Amino acid sequence: MGSAVYNLGVIGLGEGRSILSAALQSSRWNLVSMCDINPDMCKLREQEFGFDRWTTQYADLLEDDSIDVIAIYTPDQLHYTHIKQALEAGKHVICTKPLLVSLDGAGELIELSQSTGKHVFVGQSSRFFEPMIRQRQDYEAGKHGELQTVEAHYITDARWFLKKGWSRQAGFSWMYNFMIHAVDLVRWYMPNVTEVMGFGRCSANSKEHGIEAFDSMRFLLRDDEGRIATAAGNYTSPSLGKAAEPAIGCTLRGTNGSSRAEYSNLQYHTHFAGEGRRTQRFDEKHAYYFRFEGESHHAGEYQNYIEYFADCLDRGAVPLPDIREGVRTIALVEAMLLSAAEDGRRVTVQEMLDRHGIDA
Repeated sequence: MGSAVYNLGVIGLGEGRSILSAALQSSRWNLVSMCDINPDMCKLREQEFGFDRWTTQYADLLEDDSIDVIAIYTPDQLHYTHIKQALEAGKHVICTKPLLVSLDGAGELIELSQSTGKHVFVGQSSRFFEPMIRQRQDYEAGKHGELQTVEAHYITDARWFLKKGWSRQAGFSWMYNFMIHAVDLVRWYMPNVTEVMGFGRCSANSKEHGIEAFDSMRFLLRDDEGRIATAAGNYTSPSLGKAAEPAIGCTLRGTNGSSRAEYSNLQYHTHFAGEGRRTQRFDEKHAYYFRFEGESHHAGEYQNYIEYFADCLDRGAVPLPDIREGVRTIALVEAMLLSAAEDGRRVTVQEMLDRHGIDA
């Protein structure tokens, strides 16, 4: 059986810029229409990509029978509503991280996905960056031996983000907008994290903009096998630069080997039995991953994950992270925030699921 071509609609053209590029350059996807409530944003993307099929009404995507999948890149607080509407319209869903900003309604979305038979795939892009792909291949090949620890971080100087109007809206969270990348990488290798404890701090830099969310965080996690992970984040302090500290890093340590995958410097460091210490660089792929100015958009990861999603649809396989995995990640995030708010109390993921009556 040959590979199918799937029809895509995209809503949210600010954050959705990368998936527009990905879809237009992919042989697996046909971009049918794009949507944003701001017509000037639609016109900007039309000019940028030479694609003129756009609308300011989400209903136009929902009612278009030709669209197989809706990709959601709207502000985080709208994800629940937009996912629900897409599922009710009989569409598969790709939703950027975070899947949700709380567990409210999460159980309903799980049930709706199950009853409609439509997939909800979480676009956790860091899994689809070249060094992370290679690290996963080595892990699945058994090169690490028995996994002992996972160390993940997302550390970047994001003070520019404080100037965005919606960052000052109630409910803004550095955890949901930034650190969830590190949390997802931990869950990729330790899917059954059961408990967490840690601390958070809100700097004067955030408070000056009226933001009270933790912007420095450190957490210790443990799974059902007793394996240990750490997750770290800093967002309003000067960084040391990617040569000294990559913005995102995932380190696996096992009985036979250790590795670290890095973003955005396209480096992968390994020390496996019989191989010695190695560093692989993928500089030749820079233009594929980073197609726009600077490195703020990384369309190559989006192309990797929409093509992975298409392959899953071909095979009738569940794309991961799916709705259940995505909801458990949100439950873990909620547990982390509660632990930090309660001075480092040990909190279980199950406690958070039970509070909302969720079976995930």
